[in-house]
Amino acid sequence: MTRLPIDDALPELLAALTRENRAVLQAPPGAGKTTKVPLAMLQAGLTDQRIVMLEPRRLAARAAAERMAETLGEPVGQTVGYRIRGEAKTSKSTRIEVVTEGILTRMLQRDPDLPGIGAVIFDEFHERSLNADLGLAFCLEVAGALREDLILLAMSATLDTAPVATLIEAPLITSEGRAFPVETRWLDRPLGPLARRLDALCDLVVQAEKESRDTAKGAQMGGGLLVFLPGEGEIRRAAQNLASRLPGDCQIQPLFGALPFKDQQAAIRPAATGRKVVLATSIAETSLTIQDIRVVVDMGQARRARFDPGSGMSRLVTEKVTRAEATQRQGRAGRVAPGTAYRLWTKGEEGALAAFPPPEIASADLTGLALELALWGADSQDLAFLTPPPDGTMAEARKLLQMLGALDAKGQMTAHGKALATLPLHPRLGHMLLSAGPKAADLAALLAERDPLRGAPSDLALRLEALKDPKAFQRKRPYQLSFPVVDRIRSESRRLQKQAVGKQARSAHIELSAAAMAALAYPDRIGQRRKGDQPRYVLSGGKGVLLDPSDPLATAPFIVALDTDGNPREARVRMAVQITLGEIHALFKDQITWQDQCQWSKRDRRVDARQQERLGAITLDDRLWKDVPPDAVAHAMLEGIRDLGLRLDGAAARLAARVELLRDDGHDLPDFTTAGLMARLEDWLLPMLGGVKTAAAWKQFDLLPALRAALTWDQTQLLDREAPGSFTTPLGRKIPITYSTEAPEISVRLQELFGVTRHPSVGGVPLKVTLLSPAQRPIQITRDLPGFWAGSYADVRKDMRAQYPRHPWPEDPTQEDPTLRAKRRK
Repeated sequence: MTRLPIDDALPELLAALTRENRAVLQAPPGAGKTTKVPLAMLQAGLTDQRIVMLEPRRLAARAAAERMAETLGEPVGQTVGYRIRGEAKTSKSTRIEVVTEGILTRMLQRDPDLPGIGAVIFDEFHERSLNADLGLAFCLEVAGALREDLILLAMSATLDTAPVATLIEAPLITSEGRAFPVETRWLDRPLGPLARRLDALCDLVVQAEKESRDTAKGAQMGGGLLVFLPGEGEIRRAAQNLASRLPGDCQIQPLFGALPFKDQQAAIRPAATGRKVVLATSIAETSLTIQDIRVVVDMGQARRARFDPGSGMSRLVTEKVTRAEATQRQGRAGRVAPGTAYRLWTKGEEGALAAFPPPEIASADLTGLALELALWGADSQDLAFLTPPPDGTMAEARKLLQMLGALDAKGQMTAHGKALATLPLHPRLGHMLLSAGPKAADLAALLAERDPLRGAPSDLALRLEALKDPKAFQRKRPYQLSFPVVDRIRSESRRLQKQAVGKQARSAHIELSAAAMAALAYPDRIGQRRKGDQPRYVLSGGKGVLLDPSDPLATAPFIVALDTDGNPREARVRMAVQITLGEIHALFKDQITWQDQCQWSKRDRRVDARQQERLGAITLDDRLWKDVPPDAVAHAMLEGIRDLGLRLDGAAARLAARVELLRDDGHDLPDFTTAGLMARLEDWLLPMLGGVKTAAAWKQFDLLPALRAALTWDQTQLLDREAPGSFTTPLGRKIPITYSTEAPEISVRLQELFGVTRHPSVGGVPLKVTLLSPAQRPIQITRDLPGFWAGSYADVRKDMRAQYPRHPWPEDPTQEDPTLRAKRRK
């Protein structure tokens, strides 16, 4: 083999593994660790059992196995083999087996002591995939409890490796240097937020190709170009843009995960003639040696999945690359010769980039992880995770697994959950496949892939139609159909059908529609249309989604939302299917409940009592609750009172004022302030609310009896003695005393106080007396009635005799009998 930088570190690495059985290897991109380390371990005889190496991607697993087999002069499947989902090339003589990460998880769950395996290598651990973190946590527990001889090695290109070494208690080995130097070039000025990044990238590719050709003076000497873009859509648009702008000898090769394997191999192999320009996603960052690459052009973007535990929905977001990812990409240019890396950002902008990408465990859907942990029989806190999974996301994952029947009410694995764990599917889709049988394979494969249609409305039926006869569909439908995606879906469907055959389907005897099968996978995304013109839906899980008003499903009363844009406030539906009320009843009869709802309606300003048939947050049937218990109405009305407010006026206000007067004097009486009464509505008002259901009835409600009932007999006696509610006139009439001003006061007809020679008082406090005319208008306010009789009464008498001649106005009122009568007409 060609000598590579990793060769200098191999003796130290092999010595550490021999001594400790564990190590962490840090080596920069292009150092050769993926292909040289497993072979060195084999040749050193570190173990007489198989060496298993994990790769995060299928393409990298195949490529690594083929490269090592080529080094040994053997075909793949002899000393070196690989195993990925749906494909394996191994034999009895295989000593090094390259696998994708999910394969290791299945091996551990099946045989935790890993019989026949002597070493596990975690390659490209810096990518921090969920399965790699889980696999390492499982292996550490196995090594500690069952297999002290198990060799564990984590290899990383850019990760801060010290925490990993601390976690697994292993020495850290570092390989210095790169195979060849790489010159990095940045933009002179920022593109700005409104720049058309894809057009700018294509301009940079044309520039880089010309500069490298001119420098090398020939296409063959100049080598190929590797261009990093965030996704397949950008790759296809860039290919169209560049097709007419690059020299005729340039061959444009796309490279992304969903590409057929033969096309992926074509992108990896050197061009037979001319110059190769590879347009790739982050799949080309690690593990792969794309031969004859001398130039890297980096758009500076990466696409990552983000999961919102509140909505249970994941979405792909395009973000800036991290410095670690940029370093990985840059290193691709220096694997076979000195190279150049062009970056679509300025050197100044680089300082603002994050250091490393976030670990998948911190932002992904953890339903699969929760299922694996339940099958393993451990909680996440029991295992050694470099980054512990977030508690909130794990709680949502376990809740979904219980909804799917994979976990019981105590969180323990069920038989159904164990069956789900054997399927290479998200637990949602696995549940659908096990429940509906092989006939659900098409839908499971479709929902596991990206949408094969572009420009189409949301209806799932269109996608299923396209799967049956893609060519006929494309001829008669105006939408753009991705045939490679359709091929992958159909291939995966055939594989899933074989796996589903023989498994006991829960609903095998029922012919389920596509909508019913979709609802089995997404019971929390059954949507009910809200009232109104806009097609807004509330999902059974409690979140809201929105359909495009022009979508054919926009009038459907019930849908299953299969794919959305992931907006946490109100996600827009990208794929859905209409489901009938009858299908919902048939599928979820054990989860549908009747609920009595008696609550205050702010909109209608009344107590609304209804009986509702509900599935989660959606209402399947809604009826008037005719025999609602009075106490339920009263409790609901209390919420209405908190909404409407408490009204204290008239006699109720006077009573409250009397109570507060004595409380201010230190007497032990309940709090009759508005705030105090509102805080204790259940104590004093609830028993008195019989028959009150509306805002109008509350407006007419007399609070006085309820307030009086809130006082004990002793408190009432104290109140009447110290702060009586009324003053009794000489005629025996009771005049209410108002305590809300600076002094207690009454209003009374002047003639009714004839003969009174002592000023009225209460509790020794003189009353403020407002004397009224026969027409009930104020004449005089006094706190000294005898002084009024002797003084200003004479002036009042002169004025009042003219206005009210039929009423008595004696010269000496102290000698007159009180009266409310007028003189008879003559």
